[in-house]
Amino acid sequence: MTPSDKALVPFVSVDHMMQLVHHIGVADMLRGLADYIAHDFARWEQFDKTPRVASHSAEGVIELMPTSDGENYGFKYVNGHPKNTADGLQTVTAFGLLADVDTGYPVLLTEMTMLTALRTAATSALVARTLAPRGATTMAMIGNGAQSEFQSLAMQAIAGITHVRLYDIDAAATAKCAANLAGTGLHVTACTSAQEAIEGAQILTTCTADKAYATILTDNMVGAGVHINAIGGDCPGKTEIAPGILTRGDIFVEYPPQTRIEGDIQQLPEDHPVTEIWQVMTGAAKGRTSDRQITIFDSVGFAIEDFSALRYVRDSIAGSRFYHPLDLLADPDDPRDLFGMLQRAG
Repeated sequence: MTPSDKALVPFVSVDHMMQLVHHIGVADMLRGLADYIAHDFARWEQFDKTPRVASHSAEGVIELMPTSDGENYGFKYVNGHPKNTADGLQTVTAFGLLADVDTGYPVLLTEMTMLTALRTAATSALVARTLAPRGATTMAMIGNGAQSEFQSLAMQAIAGITHVRLYDIDAAATAKCAANLAGTGLHVTACTSAQEAIEGAQILTTCTADKAYATILTDNMVGAGVHINAIGGDCPGKTEIAPGILTRGDIFVEYPPQTRIEGDIQQLPEDHPVTEIWQVMTGAAKGRTSDRQITIFDSVGFAIEDFSALRYVRDSIAGSRFYHPLDLLADPDDPRDLFGMLQRAG
């Protein structure tokens, strides 16, 4: 018995995903993801929303991130284990699924380790384009691990930066990032401290891995008129930004009930005001209002961004060679006779 088309689920492996990225081009894929994310942010109120379902341990976290717009349902499985790099493993790994709400049948299963890095970078750059000072050309990239090249290239492709200043406590990580960005058209400067990295930068991105209450940017380091893209503080007990900066700046978030638990604002009172970024993008709330304003995107990642990425991949692979039809669903000739299908297979 051969499965019907509906029982064969398109599966995008890591290899397929990398082929897809090269086929489309990194910059064009980042821009495409940003377009899909912007489209879904514009209809934010149509989505089911819930903080991600998390299982925390001393070593890290395992999470499920579900959402639906009423037509499609998507979820991502993702972990975050900072200690993994010491064992030669990724800090973050992920896979995701998109399903048709009418039937409940999956329509896409895909790796999301690579895709999460791309969608995180696309979201960061989309928000920076919305909030950063007009004419921003330089980003400080503090934390030069697995996300750093994606963040830099997205800021170039979407927000228009031309210079990136790198810093990591591990000089080898900075050297790796600088080497990977060679030939991209970005002017790259390797720095020896976070303070040096932020000199002359209008966009400050923090993306460190340690699961700890850390202060990557101290209050005295940050002056007026910058945009902070804080993406490393993304679980309880993990922060990067000094509370003094948070209270001086205007804070923008994806989904407050999740960010207050996981983001840098876990350091602030529960009633500290924040603005949801979708409201800025739809014109319902103000973003940057002055040249001296400090804007802070306290980003922890939200399921709607993954939903957008899943939609983008589903649409991009249609009619292509960048997936494998996966025999994932039982498909008996008579849907009431599942046991008969089992018997005939013997």
